Amino acid sequence: MHKLDMRFFYFWRRHSFPEKTDKFLKFYTRLGDGYVWVLIIALLYFFYGQETLLLAIKHAIPVTIVSLVFYWVIKLSVRRKRPFELLKKVSAEVPPLDKYSFPSGHTMNNLAVGFIIFSIAPAIGWIVILMPLTWGLLRVYYGVHWLSDVIGGTILAFLSFWLGKNVYLWIFSGM
Repeated sequence: MHKLDMRFFYFWRRHSFPEKTDKFLKFYTRLGDGYVWVLIIALLYFFYGQETLLLAIKHAIPVTIVSLVFYWVIKLSVRRKRPFELLKKVSAEVPPLDKYSFPSGHTMNNLAVGFIIFSIAPAIGWIVILMPLTWGLLRVYYGVHWLSDVIGGTILAFLSFWLGKNVYLWIFSGM
């Protein structure tokens, strides 16, 4: 996996974006810090109404809790160093939100909730699936993640979605 990470990292870093595109992509990547969810909530409410929005929130709560538990337990157990810490001439071009690299939280936590949105409102949900994947890949480009961090975050996002959704169904099927 290390070989794949290194090959992808250097392949991706060889390609550069024009300055304006790069500036936009850095802004876009920062949406994964959580800011985009205000827009997603507004879109859900506007296009689907209050009932669908509340259903999405009720489903997202256990999914988010499961995702954050996995995230912190794994992040603090693995303690993987980020590319900018290990490779000379590589700097973090976007700020990392925590110390360690694996798994990618931008991918994992946002994608776990994205799966909920997709299951409830697929017309906008596919966008919320694509965004965390592109944020993860861009964070590889910007020196704060490895490809395997993004792949691991994607797998853990789906597991968090599946477990959180089943917790929700278990809790509310008894009521």
